[in-house]
Amino acid sequence: MIKIWHNSRCSKSREAKSILDDAGVEFEVFEYLKDDFTKDDIKNIMQKLSIIDVKDMLRKKESEYKEYDIENKTLDEVLDILIKVPKLIERPIIIKGDSAVIARPMENLHELLKK
Repeated sequence: MIKIWHNSRCSKSREAKSILDDAGVEFEVFEYLKDDFTKDDIKNIMQKLSIIDVKDMLRKKESEYKEYDIENKTLDEVLDILIKVPKLIERPIIIKGDSAVIARPMENLHELLKK
């Protein structure tokens, strides 16, 4: 089953959800700004995204990125911050099995659906 880490206020996230709807695939919506997640959830997504540095999945232009001095934090410190400030997570994240993409650009989502 496909899972989308979704923010309904984000146009890219809504676009990704629409693409999934149009493709007729079953998917689960996880509203990460409202629903709880754990550090292990983020680590799992990092693995599926094939990224080593959690900062590669963050919104660096958010004021909180600088406010929390993310660039100088350890992985565990950043994960703690993400639990408190989930809006720092780039969106939308689409998970399919052992793979995931950040659907920016949307071509990433189309490639994932082909797998």
